[in-house]
Amino acid sequence: MNETYEKLLNCYESCRKKVDFVPKAALVLGSGLGDYAEGIRQEAVLDYQDIAGFPRSTVEGHQGRFIFGYVKDVPVVCMQGRVHYYEGYPMSDVVLPIRLMKLMGAEILFLTNAAGGVNMDFAPGDLMLIRDHISVLAPSPLIGPNSNSLGPRFCDMSDTYDARLRRIIRRTAEKMDISLREGVYMQFTGPQYETPAEIRMARVLGADAVGMSTACEAVAANHMGMHICGISCITNMAAGVTDQPLSHAEVQKTADRTAPLFKKLVTESIAALAAGV
Repeated sequence: MNETYEKLLNCYESCRKKVDFVPKAALVLGSGLGDYAEGIRQEAVLDYQDIAGFPRSTVEGHQGRFIFGYVKDVPVVCMQGRVHYYEGYPMSDVVLPIRLMKLMGAEILFLTNAAGGVNMDFAPGDLMLIRDHISVLAPSPLIGPNSNSLGPRFCDMSDTYDARLRRIIRRTAEKMDISLREGVYMQFTGPQYETPAEIRMARVLGADAVGMSTACEAVAANHMGMHICGISCITNMAAGVTDQPLSHAEVQKTADRTAPLFKKLVTESIAALAAGV
């Protein structure tokens, strides 16, 4: 048993001693959605610090706990605060929460984030359904000894963001009359924002939005056979697109403004996704 897998099992055992809830869907709450879990029918709350060996989120606005409960009638686990690579954790720790939620029973992973707009047709406040990602600038979470119990040594990434789930989310958005973009997300390591030259590179490579999370989580989830979908909230236009300096305050302000619509779409989508899987 390798060290990464052993640590995961220890976290799972620690978690199960405190919570026996079995989720069907796992939801990672990005900036602006942190309080989404407060509105679900809660069954249990588990702080990251109460799970032996579990990494803790250090970013402002990320509370650092799992919320177990129901979105409509769907049993879910919400990750209220993710762990980022730029916080100094090894990548295996960054994706440990994703792997843990899969062991808990989650079949669907719904990723959300705040992102910078690279596509010139986008505007702050837009929601973007993630079609694919580029993660060549962030270390793969699969580097190192492979745990066959989690997944294959070499996993296929051709349909990481499940095409069927994306169709369901698009139909849900249409029914709710919510405008939904679709595009490619590119993960940088952060914590600094990207330079204008890096954004020009991202655009050439085919990225529509950029951020500092999500892609590595999708890789780990795909390795374990989860059904994955994701939505980015475009909170700002990326460096060089406008003359506006980038700041976390701007990101948070736009995320908070868009949150009510984002929450409605997430709620209805989860119900539709669970019925379709």
